[in-house]
Amino acid sequence: MTTEELRRHFLIDGLFTPGRVEMVYTDLDRLIAGGIMPDREAELPAYEELASSYFTERRELGVVNIGDPGEVRVGRSTYPLEHLDCLYIGIGEPQISFRNTDQGQSAFYLLSAPAHRKLPTCAAGIAAASVHEIGTAEHASRRKLVQYIHEGGIQSCQLVMGYTTMEEGSVWNTWPPHTHPRRSEIYLYFGLGENQIIHLAGEPTQSRHLVVRDRQAVVSPPWSIHTGVGTGPYSFIWGMAGENRTFADMDPVALDTFA
Repeated sequence: MTTEELRRHFLIDGLFTPGRVEMVYTDLDRLIAGGIMPDREAELPAYEELASSYFTERRELGVVNIGDPGEVRVGRSTYPLEHLDCLYIGIGEPQISFRNTDQGQSAFYLLSAPAHRKLPTCAAGIAAASVHEIGTAEHASRRKLVQYIHEGGIQSCQLVMGYTTMEEGSVWNTWPPHTHPRRSEIYLYFGLGENQIIHLAGEPTQSRHLVVRDRQAVVSPPWSIHTGVGTGPYSFIWGMAGENRTFADMDPVALDTFA
């Protein structure tokens, strides 16, 4: 593929537009990625592509607020979300809306996958998350991993979701590269400012790259490598769906075959 073709098929841009609900439906485990920046309050619509009467009729939903404080209303319950707080919404919730507060502009990132059973709606901040310091400064990969929706945290049918923040002086989000043969993944990069990410993708012996800017997302198929490097500090939300919810289920790439 040319650079233009790679970006058209694997890069998601324009998710965060003030006053709009933006959604992208992928064929990778039927994941949907979305962004909502409500002027005041925005309802989660149903879409013809889902052939359902409401969005979560057969789907679960993970939400992370990457903006200023906001609220999510699920039925009669209201869930305040501070910056980087997470909310899981199970199937069977016909009324979901996103509300901006008077404290700035909230920006809700959404990731959704098909679900087969009802699980309770659950909100969590970093105090309730599983947090791990991983990587090394020597390899410029020291980072904080925050797990929200996973087998040891918020329960889901198949969603796994959290975020990673790079420590000062570190720029590699993982090394060596790995693949997820049993799961698809979408990365949302944020907090870049003017920095850029070189996201490496493709088969291990046929690598490609995408230049990624603030609040752009990358769709990563199961056969694609996962790794990237930035020109400065950044964070990214990772979200997966597929065969299992085991976060560590990944296959490292042998560096003598990486090309």
